[in-house]
Amino acid sequence: MKRTTPIALLSLLALAACLAPALAVAQQAPTSLSDVKMPVATVPQIFSLQGEFVRVAYNNEGFVTIGYRVANGSVGEEWLMLDAGFTVRDGVKAYDLKREAISLKTPDGKLLPLATQKEYASAGYLPALNKRAQVTRDKINYFPPEVNKACALLFFSDLGKPKAPPSFDQVDLTDNRACVGRLFFKVPGGIQTGQHWLVTKFATSEVQVPFRILTKEEEKFLRKNWDDLQKALEEGVVD
Repeated sequence: MKRTTPIALLSLLALAACLAPALAVAQQAPTSLSDVKMPVATVPQIFSLQGEFVRVAYNNEGFVTIGYRVANGSVGEEWLMLDAGFTVRDGVKAYDLKREAISLKTPDGKLLPLATQKEYASAGYLPALNKRAQVTRDKINYFPPEVNKACALLFFSDLGKPKAPPSFDQVDLTDNRACVGRLFFKVPGGIQTGQHWLVTKFATSEVQVPFRILTKEEEKFLRKNWDDLQKALEEGVVD
């Protein structure tokens, strides 16, 4: 059996993960992996996929994992929601991740800030979006092996609920703890299909998690080829 090197397999996974059609300008549906290209991050990092709508990116300082199935199904809506988890790498000094350190880069190049608790509370339908996420959420618990504790990411809170915890504008990241929760971004004009990045600024570097909001045709293509990618992994083609 022909064996695939880790670099080659990572490239293949990245292609399928981000599914950026080279023929997008012509609005043609992709028909093979040759019709897609990798996104280009502007920072040094590694990224991969852990599921159809789960993406991971990291460098020597920070580690970020996201689930975006709900966002992918919210095209045209004003609010984009991500399940997200953050930690710092082994041996990295504890870091206070603040609300303003997280942003969303949209296909048109705009950088949108993480919403405030006040903006979240003013959008009355977001609790319903949370309920939808409970049904369609993906597991995002993909972290380095030294991480053995969990903490809640509480940038947002449904304060009208009984015993709801307060929201906080920062979370303390340590190298043995994963902080997981939901992120909300207000997208003027509504969510568009195309390549997005969740951008996180750590103390000395930046991690950009690429994820693509798919057209119906792209999603069908991804689902069709997902089985082939999974089969390659199950057959142990990685050295």
